[in-house]
Amino acid sequence: MGTQNQLYHVYIIRSVNNPKTHYTGFTRNFKNRLPAHNTSESSHTSKYRPWFLETINSFRDDQKAKEFELYLKSHSGRAFSTKHFQAHPSIG
Repeated sequence: MGTQNQLYHVYIIRSVNNPKTHYTGFTRNFKNRLPAHNTSESSHTSKYRPWFLETINSFRDDQKAKEFELYLKSHSGRAFSTKHFQAHPSIG
C-alpha cells in the first residue's frame, strides 16, 4: 500500500487525430505522464499523438490501481470503459 498522501492513477487517453485509438496506463504522476505521451517519450503511444485525457481514476492503494489497470485492459474491462468512460458516443 502507498503512503497516505500518495495517489496512484489509472488513466485512459485518446488520440486527437485517430479518436478510435486509446491507451490505458498507470502512473504516480499524471501531470508529467501526459506530456511524455505527447512528446514521443513513450514508444507505445508516439505513433498516435497528440493525446487528450479521456478519464482518470485515482487510488490510495497502488495494488488496487494496478489491478484496475489490468482489468481495463481485459476484454470485459474494455467493454466497461467503452460504456462508462467514452466521452464521444460516435467513436466505436
